[in-house]
Parts: sequence; structure tokens; C-alpha cells
Amino acid sequence: MTEVLPMGEAGNYSESAVQRFRNGLLTQTRDYVAEEVPVALIYNGVPYTVMLATPDDLEDFAVGFSLSEGIVADAGQISLREIRRQEKGVEVWLKIPGDNFRALSQRGRSMAGRTGCGLCGTNSLDEAVRTPSPVGDGVRVATESVARALESLKEGQTLNGVTGAVHGAAWANLDGEIQFIREDVGRHNALDKLIGALVKHAVDLKNGFVVVTSRASYEMVQKTATAGIALLAAVSAPTGLAIRLAEACGLTLVGFARGRDHNVYSHPQRLFYH
Repeated sequence: MTEVLPMGEAGNYSESAVQRFRNGLLTQTRDYVAEEVPVALIYNGVPYTVMLATPDDLEDFAVGFSLSEGIVADAGQISLREIRRQEKGVEVWLKIPGDNFRALSQRGRSMAGRTGCGLCGTNSLDEAVRTPSPVGDGVRVATESVARALESLKEGQTLNGVTGAVHGAAWANLDGEIQFIREDVGRHNALDKLIGALVKHAVDLKNGFVVVTSRASYEMVQKTATAGIALLAAVSAPTGLAIRLAEACGLTLVGFARGRDHNVYSHPQRLFYH
């Protein structure tokens, strides 16, 4: 029954024939659905991992993933060689320095990363649970700014507005104004795309914060802190491991941020109330 018709240059959503049952009536109609495809990250000619992701902003994704996973320490160490769109997915070919590649080769990450998984394929406990360097003093943010950013994130999610199926991650300045938004079927992919975009545009990460539409699981805290961002606000709940990691690395973790309501789970000193 499903007819897939890629939409737009990136093919990040498609049109599908559906049977819709509403108010006791069955109709034949069409619907827009978000796409997810296997995206293989290939470093120095060697495949490292395959993630299921929305196939747009893939350069941002590759850079953000490389930084947030500690594969490189600086975006200048990454050279994007080619993005190959294949029949069954996308290959992103990257070049990194020899020392980084040798360290990467010792990690051994071979499984495909599922849409909701940030650690699939990691076969070492030490590698799975990494504590980033302390984020530093960071920012002071008004709670009004957090609420404003979350409301703007919801309004600014264009792909989710069409499909209702993707997460969003956004960067807001200290006034709560959204400056960058990235979307993906995977919450951690959306965050990686955002980090890549921030690095590409040389954004000062001490003058803003991140808001996400998902829960605050461990990898969301780990990626945010590794990038050097001091405050993460999520619309849903954190996990216990995420809270302990945020406490350890100095990150302010806000959960259940909806409207003006929120919970602060670590380092509340960065938030102030009018």
C-alpha cells in the first residue's frame, strides 16, 4: 500500500498512500512521512558506524558526531571528502589525522545505530560511558529565556510540522532567541547536526544554550558537554545516569521544560528567576 515519493532535494520526507479512520469514517488519502536512511560514516576509507538518520544536513551531522564522540578534538581535523547517495543509504567519506584514526581503529564500533540509540555498536564499557571535561562557568540564563526558546523551537520545526515524526535540537542566545535548529528522527542525531552547525558558523558556545524536544538521556548530556555547552534544557525527563554525568562535568540539566515550568537536576546556579 505504501508508495514512497521522496520530496525535495534532500528527500527528508515522502508522501504515502494511507487509509485514515476518523470519527467512524474510513477514507483513502495521502500523508507526509519522515524519512530515515542508513548513513555510513567512513573515516580514512574505513567504515566506522552506520546510523539511521534523516538524510539532510549530513555534513553538520558528520562534524557534530565526530566532535561529540571524541573522534577529533577540533573541527579543523575533519575534512569532508564526499557524500555518496547510494540506493540503500548514504555514505559520508571523511578524512582525519593519522593519530585520531589509529585511536578510532582501537575502539571497535561495528553495529548499526538504531534510530533511538546513541551507543549502539560500542563494545567497551569505558568507551560507552565517557565523562567529558568540565564545561567551565558557562552562562547565566533567565528562566524566561528558556521558556521562550522552547516555544520558538516548537514553532520553528518545519519538518516536524509536515510529518509530526522528528526531534528538534536548537541553539538559543541568552535572550532565548533561536539561532539554529536541526531536526532528525533520532534525538542524538539532531543534536549532532546542531553541534556541527554551531562549529561551522563559529558560534561562541559561552553565549547561549541548547533546547531539545526529547528526553535528556545520557548521550544527550555527554554530547552537549563534550561540545563545551553549559546548559541543556529538555522537554521530557532525564535519566539517572544523565543527571550524574551532568553533575560530574558541571552541566546545568533542565528537564520537563514546558512553558514556564521546569525541573533543574544539576548546577542550578546558572539559572535566575525574575
